[in-house]
Amino acid sequence: MTTWITICDTCKREDWAARGSQDTDGETLAALVESAAQGVGSLRTRRQSCLMGCKHGCNIAIQAHGKLAYTLGDFTPSAESAQAIVDYAALHAESASGQVPYRSWPEGVKGHFVTRHAPLPEEE
Repeated sequence: MTTWITICDTCKREDWAARGSQDTDGETLAALVESAAQGVGSLRTRRQSCLMGCKHGCNIAIQAHGKLAYTLGDFTPSAESAQAIVDYAALHAESASGQVPYRSWPEGVKGHFVTRHAPLPEEE
């Protein structure tokens, strides 16, 4: 089963304008996550313009059909953050329910969880 990493590509951290960057922080993080996830068979990435978590930028969502879903935020657009996101998403993919024991979390995702969503029901 595929676990999706959705990356907000419009996120801008508070100091974005002062840094004079051409790309948004979300675009930078998205490129780093996409690169880190390449070749990880159970993961796919996609970009979304605005996950509406601006106070927590940079934001990502981790989702898979029939599993708990998570929104994480307040990442710096760095290779270390991207790798931690991908490592956590791979653990999510391995889990039958999407729940990953805290002791298994990569250090780089601790403190970044914003919300957890129950899986959608199978029937209407």
